Amino acid sequence: MAKEKTASDKEAAKKKSQDEEVVGKAYDGRLMRRLLVYLKPYKLKVALSAAAILVKAATDVMGPYLVKVAVDTYMAEAAPRNFSWLAQHLSRDRMTGISQLAGLYLGALLLSFALEFVQTYLMQWTGQKIMFDLRSQIFRHLQRMSPSFFDHNPVGRLVTRVTSDVDALNEMFTSGVLAIFEDVFVLAFIVIIMLRMSWPLALLTISVIPAILYVTKIFRKHVRDSYRRQRSATARINSFTQEYVSGMAIVQLFNRERRAFNDFSAVNAENKKAWTDAIFTYALYYPIVEFLSSTAIALVIWRGGFSVIHGAVTLGILIAFMQYAQRFFRPIQDLSEKYNILQAAMAAAERVFKLLDTHSDIVTPTHPIAGDNSGCIEFRNVWFTYQRLTPGQQSALQALSFRSGAEESAFHSGVLKDIEWILRGVSFTIEPDETAAIVGHTGAGKTTITGLMMRFYDIQHGEIRVDGVDVRQQDLKSLRQRFGVVLQDSFLFTGTIADNVRLGSSWITDEALEKACDEVNVGDFIRTLPLQFKEPVRERGATLSTGQKQLISFARALAHAPRILILDEATSSVDTDTELRVRMALSRMITGRTSILIAHRLSTIQRADTILVMHKGQLRERGTHQQLLAQRGLYWKLYELQYKDQELGTGTEASFPLQPLSAD
Repeated sequence: MAKEKTASDKEAAKKKSQDEEVVGKAYDGRLMRRLLVYLKPYKLKVALSAAAILVKAATDVMGPYLVKVAVDTYMAEAAPRNFSWLAQHLSRDRMTGISQLAGLYLGALLLSFALEFVQTYLMQWTGQKIMFDLRSQIFRHLQRMSPSFFDHNPVGRLVTRVTSDVDALNEMFTSGVLAIFEDVFVLAFIVIIMLRMSWPLALLTISVIPAILYVTKIFRKHVRDSYRRQRSATARINSFTQEYVSGMAIVQLFNRERRAFNDFSAVNAENKKAWTDAIFTYALYYPIVEFLSSTAIALVIWRGGFSVIHGAVTLGILIAFMQYAQRFFRPIQDLSEKYNILQAAMAAAERVFKLLDTHSDIVTPTHPIAGDNSGCIEFRNVWFTYQRLTPGQQSALQALSFRSGAEESAFHSGVLKDIEWILRGVSFTIEPDETAAIVGHTGAGKTTITGLMMRFYDIQHGEIRVDGVDVRQQDLKSLRQRFGVVLQDSFLFTGTIADNVRLGSSWITDEALEKACDEVNVGDFIRTLPLQFKEPVRERGATLSTGQKQLISFARALAHAPRILILDEATSSVDTDTELRVRMALSRMITGRTSILIAHRLSTIQRADTILVMHKGQLRERGTHQQLLAQRGLYWKLYELQYKDQELGTGTEASFPLQPLSAD
């Protein structure tokens, strides 16, 4: 459809581009509450995972304590002396007691392994279920959006919502939220045990925490910037690759491979630089944290050694403190990783929920009215623009009475003067079972008219009635089911030929499918294929010629038995022989239904019951072929131009003049 890209559209595109660079907060309570809703169907598994994490955190900190008991009870020179609570339940024999402690240590390891398996399996399973639910919800939501939404949102960005952003949320559910709780529990248990054993050594161990927090703050700042640039560069790579792969034939035709490769290399270099900076930051952060943790251990050995010599603490406590100090800093490093996961997830959630919160401009009314299925189409003083009107423009539009006949001047004054109207005061009626043709130069509003019939867009003023009822009062599904459309650019999906004809309509029998293909003269070709109607079709019908794809589109429209048939430049992509065969089939296709033909070739519409001549968004002429020629107006000029081209043998019959026809 012919559209002008307005300033507001450009601003929206700029805003959308900035959205890709959003990093987001590490935690947003509003977003997290919405995300937790997706956990509700699986709350039992989440509860089991949380319980497993809690018990696992306890078993993970048991090892050093068991070593402490073994050293103080059975290995120290003064052992056994003061028995701990655990030692009181162990054998007094050194070898037996050590064996019992070794068994407990092994049991704790095995229990930790089992709990980690349970937690990992349950959360990974839950994460996949949530991904399935979320992707289904996003795709279902996209299906409900009106075409105007896709006019302003690139396909690559929408695909990213379903793939990369959902993956980021899955990582948060599986490796983020519960893992953070595990790290917090481990830290809490370690601090409690160390304080109970020796609070001076415990305070000495955690004395390096302020330095680690400062280093972590700097690390987060640099990683945040690197992550922002990674997201932006990845989005540009996806967009660039999609565009150039789709247009690879043009790239090769004009020998643009080197230029395209250089452009891609520049975008790819930005991505590499962002990742390199992140890797450098990680390479500095972990050694610094390791150094600070080693410093804490050294302080424990230094101070704890003096305490052991002077009898303030036991040797077992010192050994346990050294092990706890090593384990204490691992969760801190993990929390920095989880911070990045949460940050990415919050940014992804922001984008996903922004998409889900975007409502379609076109919705079925609460109480729809059914039409009479007559096939009658009526336009009543229709004004339409693709621009999004400002509140002031909408108010000015509603204030017009449209009764004085001075709408034209009103629309070109005040706040409405800058609006580029695609249709201006268009009125006509197509009677049931009538064949109407719409002609006009490129951008005259021909395809827009058919899109408005199916309510792909809502008009700003006027009324469009299909089957006697305003399209805005009808159920969208039932309204569009009455239409069969064949476009100039045929779109085939991955599957089989039969799948592409049916498009999921299981009520179409094999006999009806083959009959439809035969009626448009494509059945013979299909039967020559190895698998005939079950022949696989690759993406966008790559293995078929343009004419073959077009004929299959004809069969698709005919098989669904529409009440209203729309052919939008449907024969412009087929050769002369195929066009002749299709034209023979057209008489069968239009019988018993209302038909609308949009064509540049006047030879395809001469037998139409009525011809609508559009010019600059207005209906300028209407009548049969002979009536319009007799008027010697726009249609006559177009006919004369094409007729002369045929006489001269220039072969430009299928083209409109590059300049719009004048009204003279």
